[in-house]
Amino acid sequence: MATRQRPDQRRQALLAATARCLAERGAAGVSVRAICAEAEVSPGLLTHYFRGVSEAIAETYRWTGARVSEALERAVAEAGDDPRDRLVAYLTASFRPPIADPELLATWLAFWSLTRSDPAIAAVHAEIYAEFRLGIVRLIAAYNPATADPRLPAVALTALIDGLWLELSLGHAPFTPDEAGRLAEMWLDRLLG
Repeated sequence: MATRQRPDQRRQALLAATARCLAERGAAGVSVRAICAEAEVSPGLLTHYFRGVSEAIAETYRWTGARVSEALERAVAEAGDDPRDRLVAYLTASFRPPIADPELLATWLAFWSLTRSDPAIAAVHAEIYAEFRLGIVRLIAAYNPATADPRLPAVALTALIDGLWLELSLGHAPFTPDEAGRLAEMWLDRLLG
């Protein structure tokens, strides 16, 4: 016998279904029907929670970004109290599951593809990346308070992390997750001297 889900569970199921659709079909293959079929709900349910597919995708991007942020925060918490260890943990968490994941990559690529054509997705993208960089800025300030402007090193480290994460998540990268971590540390040391 099917059990009735609470409204927050139904909304969560729709977000997860949207993420799976984006990963499997790309942005062009996502529709109300596809999302609802993936979530195993009637097509009208999506419009009960979202104004349409665009809003469902934007909220899924925000939800996915929050899951990545939680993984980063968990890595920092597990690193202990040393400021450098905490910064390195934040930078290198992207090279391991749950962040280094082919399905997450496929979903993220769909989000990226929409940032140029959908202002709502672009706004969520800007929000997520600003939060990620701010995390780096704060950790740099704790590690090296003498850094005059931690914003530019944070931008550089974000670009490095994205590139290494992309290669690792695609599979068959010419380096291991540990080597990616060493590269991030080397760049960190050079940036902060």
